[in-house]
Amino acid sequence: MKAVIYYYSGTGNSLWTARQLAGKLGDTELVPMHRPNQGSHGSNVDTVGLVFPVHIWGVPSLVRTFLQSMEKRPGVYYFAIAVNAGQVSRTLVQLKELMARGGLTLSAGFDIIFPSNYIPWGGPGPVAVQRKRFDAATEKINAAASYISNRNSGLLEMGPLWQRVLFTGLYKMTYNLVKTLDKNFQIDGTCSSCGICERVCPVKNISLEAGRPVWHGGCEQCLACIQWCPEACIQYGKKTKSYERYHHPEVQAKDVFR
Repeated sequence: MKAVIYYYSGTGNSLWTARQLAGKLGDTELVPMHRPNQGSHGSNVDTVGLVFPVHIWGVPSLVRTFLQSMEKRPGVYYFAIAVNAGQVSRTLVQLKELMARGGLTLSAGFDIIFPSNYIPWGGPGPVAVQRKRFDAATEKINAAASYISNRNSGLLEMGPLWQRVLFTGLYKMTYNLVKTLDKNFQIDGTCSSCGICERVCPVKNISLEAGRPVWHGGCEQCLACIQWCPEACIQYGKKTKSYERYHHPEVQAKDVFR
């Protein structure tokens, strides 16, 4: 089996997942979705994976854009992993529908839970709970690798009905507003002009002006900028200053640099 995994990761959960899965599958190339032309991933690829975070209970804008450029490969086995904090909702069903519009068939979709990185709603939780989630994620990745290696199909994980109804509605209502939500970012005065926020933004939505980050209305809400800031000087709204920052402990900022 020759595989390529396209991933989208802001704070490392999806990247770590892609790395672990690649190690289990063997002969697998990792390519970031915001740089899809990076790497070789030639005609001998027979397995293609998508690993990405759930954004506002659905498929992120960056992933939807990536899907539009995906090459159709006859006979290729496609799978996906939706990384989330416990509310996968209808994300993988939505992904399957989006892929079908482009003539692609999603054979398997897995839901893996990690500590939350959506800091406007709080921190990642107690360390003990985080460890349990990391352990459970490892077990889930092992199971997914076995399923994928055997080229099984039909598994498509989803949240309970109430999530699929309520959160899908909220996703549709807010999708077009997401890019403008960066107006809620602010600097609390301790910025060292290191530029890490600019380099981790997957969509080039941040630039430094007079040594301070400025957001340009094209936000993905991955929150990489606030989570990777070494001085924790980037805030979002009024509450994040009191919340613990989070990124996957086995991923470094340079790993997600644009």
